Amino acid sequence: MMANLACSLIKEKRVRTTVAKAKALRPVVEKLVTLGKRGDVHARRVAVSFLRQKEAVSALFEEVAKACADRQGGYCRITKLGPRPSDAAPMAYIEWVDLAVAVGVGADDDDE
Repeated sequence: MMANLACSLIKEKRVRTTVAKAKALRPVVEKLVTLGKRGDVHARRVAVSFLRQKEAVSALFEEVAKACADRQGGYCRITKLGPRPSDAAPMAYIEWVDLAVAVGVGADDDDE
């Protein structure tokens, strides 16, 4: 489950999940970014063995690691949203600090 959440965070730049899952995901992706910043073959193989998705690994090494190159830690942030309507589980966004996310209505519109 952590590998799938990590892949979603790497690809989508922001994931909405429960607070507990977000808190568990943060140290996992911070270690993956550290591997991405190393950039050698062994680091890439370790990332592939954990994530099991080559597209996510290439995005980690090419986009996320380059965006976080000058940062020493704290690559992602957790923003609490409030309870989920169905079961009142506390929800949160986990997102990258250095990568901009297109948020809002009409952000995905390509009709113009």
